[in-house]
Amino acid sequence: MSTAIREINVRARYIIGPLLGALALVYFGYHVIQGDRGLITWVQRAQQIEQVSEELALLKFSHEELEHRTNLLRSDSLDLDLLEERARVVLNFIGKDEVIIFNK
Repeated sequence: MSTAIREINVRARYIIGPLLGALALVYFGYHVIQGDRGLITWVQRAQQIEQVSEELALLKFSHEELEHRTNLLRSDSLDLDLLEERARVVLNFIGKDEVIIFNK
């Protein structure tokens, strides 16, 4: 009986090292893929960055357009057509010879 226990102890010493190494490898491999800084999170962040970059480009374009229209309304470079358009919208002004057509 004691030889069997001794044999198990000897074999266990040879198995524990590789078993712990394999478990550590599985643990770190899992976190490389699924962890907070893993591959899946990295791909998701890259997609989010791409979406936000597109949104930023649209907002920059909108900002530039509004800035251009604002510059056209300044006193040193006044665009009379834009001023008339804004006055019509804000004041609900129409000319005597104009007809309003409502679209449904």
